[in-house]
Amino acid sequence: VSVSGGLHKALIRGMDLGCQAIQVFTRNQMRWSASPLKEEEILQYRDIWENQAQRMPVLSHASYLLNLGSPEPDKLAQSRQAFLQELDRCELLGIHGIVFHPGAHLNQISIEDCVKTVADSINDAIQARPDYQVKILIENTAGQGSTIGHQFEQVAGMLQRIDAPGRVGVCIDTCHTLAAGYPLTTPDEYEALIQTLDSIIGLQWIQAFHVNDSKKDCGSRVDRHQHIGEGFIGLEAFRCLVNDTRFTNIPMVLETPGEDADYARNLNCLKGLRQSAEAST
Repeated sequence: VSVSGGLHKALIRGMDLGCQAIQVFTRNQMRWSASPLKEEEILQYRDIWENQAQRMPVLSHASYLLNLGSPEPDKLAQSRQAFLQELDRCELLGIHGIVFHPGAHLNQISIEDCVKTVADSINDAIQARPDYQVKILIENTAGQGSTIGHQFEQVAGMLQRIDAPGRVGVCIDTCHTLAAGYPLTTPDEYEALIQTLDSIIGLQWIQAFHVNDSKKDCGSRVDRHQHIGEGFIGLEAFRCLVNDTRFTNIPMVLETPGEDADYARNLNCLKGLRQSAEAST
């Protein structure tokens, strides 16, 4: 949801759209630097959030510039510092979780070393901010270029190295999942995917979903989001997801193309999939 006009406006826009959960950027995601949050901004945001009837979960997406697995010392240090600043902003606002793309090995180190570096970066952040409540959520990726996190084993490898597991979770992106090579079209494929996730990562780690169709087919390793039901995933997998009682209380957010009108259309599509399932039982 756009934060144009102030972070608190994102909450208002989310409520106007009929959202039960939203995701925001707390800063310009394509710049390294950001002005500190002003006390007035924080108070405006928290006042609106705390006075909601249901206090919907809010996620923040970290900057796309971050590479917490970078093999380059200067870039790694810069990424770690920027990530701490993002954590600070989320904690001040009371945001539920911060989602981030793990990083890339840039063909300079092994995948295993990159996985370890990402875990070390998370541990450093936790050690630097030991009392924070905001959850650090590792997002699975499509596997473009030298990025890691497209194989569930890589995500599991990061989780296994975390010193304070209660501070960390996983965000599953449906577009990324298909693009990474995990079939996700039919109800049978959906259930097989969930079983794979459970056996490799563990469903208890999943604390958010990015719900997106994919412009590219299974195994393309190309990250191109599409409107719900208009891509290679199709409607049936989303029908399964939004009606899966294992994830009833897990926030799911759209990252589909377009503006608010497009989000409203996609949101209504997902709500319709829930209603049609409920009507048939």
